[in-house]
Amino acid sequence: MFDKMKAMMDMQRTMQQMKRELENTDFKISSSDGLVTITMTGAQEVKDVRLKDDFSASLKEQLEKSLKDAYNRAVKHSHEVAAQKMKGITGLNLPGMI
Repeated sequence: MFDKMKAMMDMQRTMQQMKRELENTDFKISSSDGLVTITMTGAQEVKDVRLKDDFSASLKEQLEKSLKDAYNRAVKHSHEVAAQKMKGITGLNLPGMI
């Protein structure tokens, strides 16, 4: 039993390390039409949204902020739903596992 607990703790430590690495990895992806470019971490957090200069300055800034906010909220919600489903399956609340 001790071996299983140790293995589980090792796995959790490894997953937390991987999560930190993902949080520190950034990448940029552009839409196929080139109108939108998103900079995101490997942990699915949007750091920046840029729109092509085909919009007025004030509309462009507001759209960039709104896109970033909506996407980050959607990802956070999906993580919460996944955590609840995992808790229902395992009966355990394992922070940092998802």
